[in-house]
Amino acid sequence: MEPTRDISRLLEIMARLRTPDIGCAWDLAQDFRSIAPYAIEEACEVVDAIERDDFVDLRDELGDLLLQVAFHARMAEERGLFDFGGVVQAINEKLIRRHPHVFGAPEQRTPEAVESIWAEIKAQEKAEKAERRRAAGLPEQPRRGFLADVPTALPALARAVKLQDKASKVGFDWNDARLVLAKIREECDEVEEALSRDDRRHVAEEIGDVLFAVANLARHVKADPDAALRATNQKFERRFGYIEEKLKQAGKKLGEVSLAEMDALWDEAKNREGPDISD
Repeated sequence: MEPTRDISRLLEIMARLRTPDIGCAWDLAQDFRSIAPYAIEEACEVVDAIERDDFVDLRDELGDLLLQVAFHARMAEERGLFDFGGVVQAINEKLIRRHPHVFGAPEQRTPEAVESIWAEIKAQEKAEKAERRRAAGLPEQPRRGFLADVPTALPALARAVKLQDKASKVGFDWNDARLVLAKIREECDEVEEALSRDDRRHVAEEIGDVLFAVANLARHVKADPDAALRATNQKFERRFGYIEEKLKQAGKKLGEVSLAEMDALWDEAKNREGPDISD
């Protein structure tokens, strides 16, 4: 098969990989659950390429993410559930339905009109989805309640922000970021208390509370906590790399020098980068 820009060739390749006897043994062994984690991994790699302004990588990573869609659609087609065309049709319908101010009548294009019909659109989508589930013989959605539509498979920090944001819409929220900061201090005190009791389970629980509160603070100041942590990860990696390089130049190795010596090099790396309000 020759590669082309045509999406149909991707679907042909995917079908070939999943064809018994002549396909790929690994691809044939997969199911929805076994490859689900790859979708998250590939989405994260897309974000990483964007943050690095690496548009060569971005093209490739978007392709890897598209492969996950084609893979799941192929497995669904094999079971007679839906196919890739059905996926495309579903998102086309959703985009048109959710943008009446673009695809609808002129009177629907004002911000006021869009806001007034948004709840109606969401309710209609929910009812239609419930009907499709009944027609497919599936049970009603097992999760109920106001927060039930926040996906459980989201990365933990992102889900924390979405849970908090949705709860805020009914008034369950602080009105001052400084109050959230006070909550973080309170949660840190509880971590310290759990540490003094040497209660590992309780320590882990309290650390979760700290992270949840930190995510809430990020939301209040309109910062993406996951992006902020990725930036800090990159900073740590960069400065640690400086330590490693300086030790190498001195004929030394990691693990063979004191923490004090590494701390001194860390400070040197930090000073070379200049002031950093995140430090």
